Amino acid sequence: MNTILIVDDDPYICELVSTVLKNEGFITFEASDGRDALRKMTDTSPDLCVIDLLMPNMDGFELCRKLRQYYEDMPILMLTALEDISQKVKGYELGTDDYLTKPFEPAELIIRVKALLRRYKVPASEALSIGKLTVDNSSHTIYLGSQRREDIPLKEFEVLYKLARSQGKIIPRDSFIEDIWGSDFEGNERTLDVHINRLRERFPAEQYGFKITAIRGIGYRLEATL
Repeated sequence: MNTILIVDDDPYICELVSTVLKNEGFITFEASDGRDALRKMTDTSPDLCVIDLLMPNMDGFELCRKLRQYYEDMPILMLTALEDISQKVKGYELGTDDYLTKPFEPAELIIRVKALLRRYKVPASEALSIGKLTVDNSSHTIYLGSQRREDIPLKEFEVLYKLARSQGKIIPRDSFIEDIWGSDFEGNERTLDVHINRLRERFPAEQYGFKITAIRGIGYRLEATL
């Protein structure tokens, strides 16, 4: 699942673009102008940026120029209400990869975003959806919608991701131990139960849309409740 940063001073456009992309399975973040985008780059680590041309504080041209100083291989799609060819030429010279003129059709936005990701050969991260959460194994990050949750210890994350990979299926206890703690693990066999209980406390089924069920004498199973 790829992450996309949307930069536009118009909240309606930001919400529209975000909704269209989320419906295609992308994780999205939003910034209100160029300065806000630069502040969020480190935290969001986007695979692609969708940038409005005309914005206060720092317009799309200046933002594109600054991004290209540090992110040479990140695709940039510029949104613009301008048909002036000279403006497009300037954008390409600064490092824009493609333009989409407002108003645009959602289908065209999706086509152009996917084409840019293929052109740059940006791999989708190993992200899985469970209930209301997205669990991204490439960055060991959990998202609730587009909001990051980073308050989970590594072993708990690994247990949750293993469960997410086999939703609806029973995973034997020894499979958890071997994959997460190693075959030479000499700790208490209740260690797995402790991690499962902590996950249940962090993510109540009624709030997050999934539950972890113990299968007596065998192991655990994760099931969606939405």
